[in-house]
Amino acid sequence: MKTTKVPVSELIPKVAEELKKFSEIKPPEWAPFVKTGVHKERPPTQRDWWYIRSAAVLLSVGKLGPIGVSKLRTKYGGRKNNGYDPEHLYKGSGSIIRNVLQQLESAGLVEQTKKGVHKGRVLTKKGAELVSSIEKQMRSQNK
Repeated sequence: MKTTKVPVSELIPKVAEELKKFSEIKPPEWAPFVKTGVHKERPPTQRDWWYIRSAAVLLSVGKLGPIGVSKLRTKYGGRKNNGYDPEHLYKGSGSIIRNVLQQLESAGLVEQTKKGVHKGRVLTKKGAELVSSIEKQMRSQNK
């Protein structure tokens, strides 16, 4: 996927709105109660956080793919506040990322592949078309 001139902070909510239209992408029943990583103190406050994370993962797979759960856990990790002790990097929740990738795969937006020694998921043609159509729409609105 080519780099875009549309800011990612504006692109992710638009992609999330499009992902809500897919029947395969739904938050699990445990989603309102779970933290997104060990380093977080509370669960997300936004009701549609699952779709926002799914959109962010979709764009990350498009930009960095082939990429797996382990690298995405590092990407969505953060620093844990240990009080007086030094902070350390903790990875994000693997279950959330794994479920998001499985849902995106069942929707036909990503697929598993092996490219040389790298194994992971990449965008399908359908996924790339979805993202590029939203980018084009946003660029035409900004003009």
